[in-house]
Amino acid sequence: MTAATAAAIDKAMVGQPAPDFEMASTKNIEKLNEPVRLSDYRGKWLVMVFYPLDFTFVCPTELTTFSDRYQDFVDIGADIIGISTDSVYSHRAWLNTPRDKGGVADLKYPLAADATKSVAADYGVLIESRGIALRGLFVIDPEGILRYKVVHDLNVGRSAEETLRVIQALQTGGLCQAEWKPGQKTLN
Repeated sequence: MTAATAAAIDKAMVGQPAPDFEMASTKNIEKLNEPVRLSDYRGKWLVMVFYPLDFTFVCPTELTTFSDRYQDFVDIGADIIGISTDSVYSHRAWLNTPRDKGGVADLKYPLAADATKSVAADYGVLIESRGIALRGLFVIDPEGILRYKVVHDLNVGRSAEETLRVIQALQTGGLCQAEWKPGQKTLN
């Protein structure tokens, strides 16, 4: 994929309430009748992982990496949603495709379908000319405040390890120097 830019006005501002959402999801993969809402995650940390498209090359490496580390996120009070502008039916097909065939079978968190593209637009990651999202990662705290965001170009995947580190740093409530690792002291 080539370089692309988001054209939407970014409503997702760090330190402010996260833009609300409701999207169809794979929470119930058989019936596809359980949406995900921001309010569903109140009281826990939420990692929103926007990605361009199902059945692509970089996307499954990211989503399965976050899935493989899912218990580490749960252990620190966090949950994850994968989000693209694909339909919930495409998501289900991808989830039913084995990993060695380019799928994301056995993913431990739901995929949400931003079919209207409004959530990607609200979070400032929509590439309007292509109808897909940049690789945006957003961390929302238990009170619904956006605490961290990073947006990558289409060809660069994100790190579950770094996301875990950032959440743990935020959870200290202190000043965490560059390269801070869990267990280290914060700055005075």
